[in-house]
Amino acid sequence: MKVATFNINGIKARISALLDWLDEAGADVVLLQEIKSVDEAFPREIFEDRGYTVETHGQKGFNGVAILSKLPLEDVTRGLPGDDSDEQARWIEATVMGDTAIRVCGLYLPNGNPVPGPKYDYKLAWMERMQTRATELLSLEEPFLMAGDYNVIPQNEDAKRPEVWQEDALARPETRAAYRRLLNLGFTEAFRARTHGPGHYSFWDYQAGAWNRDDGIRIDHFLLSPECADLLEDCQIDRDVRAREKPSDHVPVWVQLRA
Repeated sequence: MKVATFNINGIKARISALLDWLDEAGADVVLLQEIKSVDEAFPREIFEDRGYTVETHGQKGFNGVAILSKLPLEDVTRGLPGDDSDEQARWIEATVMGDTAIRVCGLYLPNGNPVPGPKYDYKLAWMERMQTRATELLSLEEPFLMAGDYNVIPQNEDAKRPEVWQEDALARPETRAAYRRLLNLGFTEAFRARTHGPGHYSFWDYQAGAWNRDDGIRIDHFLLSPECADLLEDCQIDRDVRAREKPSDHVPVWVQLRA
């Protein structure tokens, strides 16, 4: 089973780029972030024609997450538990019914800037809620993963110029500490389980020629439960997608699982 995550930065603006990548990548399941579309306006027919089941948790003009799956989906839920007043569409879950059933959680973690301020407080509170949900899922002792745009630079080696991110919400000590607490529950970070060292990025800003200078950061991650980590065969970043016409500022990241 090949599962990918891709912050598409607007489904309508990037539809051609997404379809080109889908046709060549052969992913069984794709977790999308920043679809920036209400559910009713999402162009589901285009994906259904390619054999995907489509589940969305949309929001007008902002945020929004979706699951595309060539395998049957069961028990689809929308929204991160823990705050009934939270109206931002950033979390979607479903069980993918492959040879091994795997629970997938697609997420778009808040950016949190500027720091300090209410947006950063919301980011840290959201991460606490995510940890609570992760703990619940871990207690089931079943394969599951949490993947998406975490808006977290885990370590300095995950940025070309770590010094410029020190006071940013993506790399603040509080952010990294919250991410480590999550990891320490027992997760495997799929990319770092397979690849070590600097120079691996999943996001390049549109500004200041960041792509041409390879001035990137790695903020799109797969966290695997112990049962899911046992199925891991590979994890890669499709960085070349960033060089194509009308790209997202993110690129796909994917895992191959024995499932």
